Amino acid sequence: MMDRRTFIGAFAGGLVGTRTVADAQPAAKIYTIGLLALPSAEAVAPLLGAFIDGLRDLGYVEGRNFVFEFRYADGRLERLPDLAAELVRMRVDVIVASSNASIGPAKHATATIPIVMVTAVDPVGAGHIANLARPGGNITGVTVDAGREMLGKNLGLLAEMVPKLSRVGVLRQLDASGLPELAAAARKLNLALDVVDIRSPDDIAGAFVALADKRAGAITFIGGAMFYQRRQQLADLALKHRFPGIHLLKDYAEAGLLMANGPSLHDLFRRAAGYVAKILRGAKPGDLPVEQPVKFELVINRKTAKALGLTIPQALLLRADEVIE
Repeated sequence: MMDRRTFIGAFAGGLVGTRTVADAQPAAKIYTIGLLALPSAEAVAPLLGAFIDGLRDLGYVEGRNFVFEFRYADGRLERLPDLAAELVRMRVDVIVASSNASIGPAKHATATIPIVMVTAVDPVGAGHIANLARPGGNITGVTVDAGREMLGKNLGLLAEMVPKLSRVGVLRQLDASGLPELAAAARKLNLALDVVDIRSPDDIAGAFVALADKRAGAITFIGGAMFYQRRQQLADLALKHRFPGIHLLKDYAEAGLLMANGPSLHDLFRRAAGYVAKILRGAKPGDLPVEQPVKFELVINRKTAKALGLTIPQALLLRADEVIE
């Protein structure tokens, strides 16, 4: 028969044993997601919001089961390799590379940490992945390659908007692709192209002056993260020089450019969150097919059209997904 002292000792021992088992339970893992971006934090903020929303929908909440490590280059390409190396030294669980500019430095910095591309352009041709269906290695994500086909279609939209359009200025970020598609469309539309290459943000203002001297009747853009960082400047200069302008991305029309027609960046960042979630759950990036845009949007800035003295054709208004008043 167990006496009172023996019972208390056994009970206390049971509590200690219970506490020891509980203490031994592993805490839920807090993942670290690194973000590597060429633009500034302010420029990326709206897209980051879409990415965070996408993660939340999949059960990942910042501060609860993941934290961010942000590395922004503030438009300075030369900073990206060091920033990528920092994320690797921190042993983040996954790196989100927000554009072509950051994919290369991330890949150079690590062959083991998963990398999720967002808004990648021709990642196969750039040597980042083996192919879209089975990228291999440690990289996967979303491309905007289908958006390049929109470059030519956007020339057609300019021709609809601007009566008797004959010359179109093209500002091209030096490392950006898409000029062959644009040139092919220009030939079909009987439009002349004046292409000005932009090597740094310091070239932008002079490029508008050069296109004005050439009497371009409208302007379009081929560029990536550097242009995105400067989209307000581009929209302001287009209005100053009275150029009806079009870009692939809605954000430019919101900044004041006349039109935008192309992939939804917000949708791409939300879809990139799906890749991150799969990888954190154990999927290998090399086994996840790279996706192309599925959501496109035509946005027209009516205020800019009025400032330029343009009447928006009714057919364009009916096709528009959004009209900015």
